[in-house]
Amino acid sequence: MKVCLVSPYDFIHPGGVTEHVRHLADELRRRGHDVTVLAPSSRVPDDHGIPGFVRIGRSVPVRGNGSVARIALSFHLVRRVRALLDREDFDVVHYHEPLVPGLPITTLRFHRGANVGTFHAMARRNLGYYYGRPFLGRYFRRLHGLIAVSEPARDFISRYFEGDYTIVPNGIDGARFRPDLPRLPELGDDGKTTILFVGRMEQRKGLPVLLQAYAQLRQRRDDCRLVIVGDGPMRWAYERQCEATGVPDVRFLGHVSADILPRIYASSDIFCSPANGGESFGIVLLEAMASGVPVVASAIPGFSHVVEAGGDGLLVPPGKPDGFARALESLVADPGLRRSMGGLGLEKSRRYDWRVVGDRILDVYAQARERARDPIIWSR
Repeated sequence: MKVCLVSPYDFIHPGGVTEHVRHLADELRRRGHDVTVLAPSSRVPDDHGIPGFVRIGRSVPVRGNGSVARIALSFHLVRRVRALLDREDFDVVHYHEPLVPGLPITTLRFHRGANVGTFHAMARRNLGYYYGRPFLGRYFRRLHGLIAVSEPARDFISRYFEGDYTIVPNGIDGARFRPDLPRLPELGDDGKTTILFVGRMEQRKGLPVLLQAYAQLRQRRDDCRLVIVGDGPMRWAYERQCEATGVPDVRFLGHVSADILPRIYASSDIFCSPANGGESFGIVLLEAMASGVPVVASAIPGFSHVVEAGGDGLLVPPGKPDGFARALESLVADPGLRRSMGGLGLEKSRRYDWRVVGDRILDVYAQARERARDPIIWSR
């Protein structure tokens, strides 16, 4: 098939949707399909290392759901999108967050073949969806296949747009994230337990909770360290906070390359994600699990559907530094428990391998193509 993957988000900025699109493109190509990735990018010229990447416009930052989304808004979208669709004649166009203004809606408006939409987000409410339903509904009805990455994501979007959603989770590359990668000596071979955080430096990721929990932990133990991977507008404040409090053995690595990230996971002993909400799935949890690393995470809906509390990880009420400190200490103090939980997580991660997820997405494509061929029989 000729498939076009459409992302509304600036490809230069890391994020769950961007990574999902990147790896889905790789998996579809591995199976012999012709794949185009359509997305904005503020870096010119750059193909982001992706064959078939087509840059459509720069992006503008839009705040929402405790984060900043960078989406394409341009007067030239219609002309460029129509020219691409006329030239390529795609069998399937797969939109990620299809009702985001700009690129997805513009493409959905003009593509005449099979349209599939994946909904990634989860939040308490979305005023754009609430007030925009009369306008957005006409585009929603053009989707022949509906995917949600988790039950929380499905429940969220269903509040505004009812439909027959197929739950297909985010995928993980088991060949890339695995426990047998060489450890990084710079993360320490001194016997200390390494606690890892990976995420953007923004409010909803909950890093201040982890910093407080780690400070409490260090008052009781000196055999652990905290490694923080990620960047964002609040990084400077977090670094100053650590300097002011004098908590030892905290390392901010900033943004790291895609090649080095799997080795950082494999060099760690515990993964911690204290996000306070707005997470529909938590791909970082699976990256840790695939690396054989036990997980300590917030007990929020998007995480609770991935982590089995007491099995492959520990769940803590969000926003509770004391709870995170106790959970982390229980794993720091018990290497056997870490190995047991890490092994269970590794086994679970295999269910989310891109080969498994790819099969399920292709099933939705086949169904969508059938519906697109017979629009009179099929209607939502």
